Amino acid sequence: MPKNKTKRGKGRLVDHSDDESLNDNASVISMQSDDCGGSLEDGADDIGSVTERYEEKFVQALENAQEKSIQTRLGALQAACEILMLRFMPDTVDDRKITLIDIIEKALRRGKGAEQANAAKLAPLLSIQLAGDDIIPKGLNQTLIVTAQDNSVSYEARAKCCTALGLINFLSEDNIGDILSHMKNFESIFCGSYLKGDHTPSSASAEAAVLHSAALGAWSLLLTLLPPGDFVSFMKERTLLPTLPNLIGMLRSPHLEVRMTAGEAIALVLECGRIHDEDFMDEHLPDLIDMTKQLATDSQKFRAKRDRKTQRATFRDVLRYIEDEISPEINVRFGKETLVLNTWSMHHQYTAVCSAIGSGINVHLAENDFLRDVLQLGEKLLPIGNVASKQSKLEKHLINAAAFKARTISRSKNRDKRSAVIN
Repeated sequence: MPKNKTKRGKGRLVDHSDDESLNDNASVISMQSDDCGGSLEDGADDIGSVTERYEEKFVQALENAQEKSIQTRLGALQAACEILMLRFMPDTVDDRKITLIDIIEKALRRGKGAEQANAAKLAPLLSIQLAGDDIIPKGLNQTLIVTAQDNSVSYEARAKCCTALGLINFLSEDNIGDILSHMKNFESIFCGSYLKGDHTPSSASAEAAVLHSAALGAWSLLLTLLPPGDFVSFMKERTLLPTLPNLIGMLRSPHLEVRMTAGEAIALVLECGRIHDEDFMDEHLPDLIDMTKQLATDSQKFRAKRDRKTQRATFRDVLRYIEDEISPEINVRFGKETLVLNTWSMHHQYTAVCSAIGSGINVHLAENDFLRDVLQLGEKLLPIGNVASKQSKLEKHLINAAAFKARTISRSKNRDKRSAVIN
């Protein structure tokens, strides 16, 4: 990914715990988080026992995912998603890769609603566990595309398919022709939120807006893979990629998800273009700045207070980049390491990964070599200090326990003597 020569804005510090994936007040990058249900408790078992227990639950989930009962299959898919989110166990997953892919394909083709949505959610987790390359066969990719474009499928399931396609191909695709083909498919979906022929906002429903937002988010993620020079050429051709005026028109959508995703996509488009051409799309800047200023200061009472706050925060960052090329900077701290997000491209990539993994993001950032390479974290740190710390605590506990036992025996003898004297 090309590095952007942007100025850094005022830093924000985001400290993730194992139980939360993102602090809403710390970041202005919009993100949809999914919850698979209650978390699995590690208890007081050692690491080996915990891993074995997760593996057993995962194997059981795969067996249940092939049962006839819809509720059993749905619960199994949810459990499998949760386990792959919270634990990094590539060997276990690799041994059952064929079974997993078969389960996902059958759920997408034969399932309905929630079952399709959870199957689509499981697909990118498989890719993350197994280092992306050559993991997802073309057949599953095509099944996801067909499901995403099928109007008879629920909007939620189609949105999950778009998100899965974006992340899977971001992790594994390196052919520009295939990347552009996927981006064109996504545009065929989110174009439903373009302005109408009479330049009035789209009348898409709230459910359709969720789908359009997911498709545009996936399109933006794949955009980060395009070389800046090629991207500028494609934008000038006006055939392979959507025009900037069409994306600007989406800022007038009545739905918050579409407006925010469009704003972030526009910032990314300008960032990618400006790396190659400093004057990229300057002719559209006056209209874009006016529109962005309105959204950054929006105080219309018919919008929810939280929505207004989120929108203003996001578009203040978008406006700052458009006018001054200052990208928002966020520091994601996990363990003793910090991931610095200082470009729109890195924000999109991290947000996509974080949306898929959810509360397990810290585990994967620390242990998943492939993911660390994607996010430019380098080699993972060896937990020497942590092991030493645990050993010293154990030794200290044993010493204290021995001292306590000796003290108890001694006091017991004294009590017996006193009792004998009294008698």
